Amino acid sequence: QEQFVESGGGLVQPGGSLRLSCTASGSISRFPAMAWYRQAPGTQREWVATWTRDGNTNYADSVKGRFTIARDRAKNTMYLVMDSLKPEDTAVYYCNAALATMRLSWGQGTQVTVSS
Repeated sequence: QEQFVESGGGLVQPGGSLRLSCTASGSISRFPAMAWYRQAPGTQREWVATWTRDGNTNYADSVKGRFTIARDRAKNTMYLVMDSLKPEDTAVYYCNAALATMRLSWGQGTQVTVSS
C-alpha cells in the first residue's frame, strides 16, 4: 500500500529552523495539490499548508510568515521549511494529497519538538 514518507524532524530550540521532506514510491507529480498536516498529542490532525500545481500556496494562520511549502518535481519531493519555530509547533508532521479523494494511507510522519 503506497504511502508518503516524511523525514527531517527533530529537536530544535525556540526560534530555530527545520526542513521537512516528503516523498513517495510513485511520482508525486500526479497530485495536483499536496499539503502538510500536523498532530500534537491529545489533539486532532490539523492542516498546516497547501501547495497546488499552478503555484499557489496557502497556510494556516498559525504558521503564516514562518513556514514555506514547496515541491521539487525533479527530486520527487515536497518540503516544508519551518523558521522561527515555537513550542506550540511541536507535533508529528504528515504530508498527503490535499484532495481527500486522492489521499494515500497516512504514513508515520516525522516528529518535530520545539523546546529549550
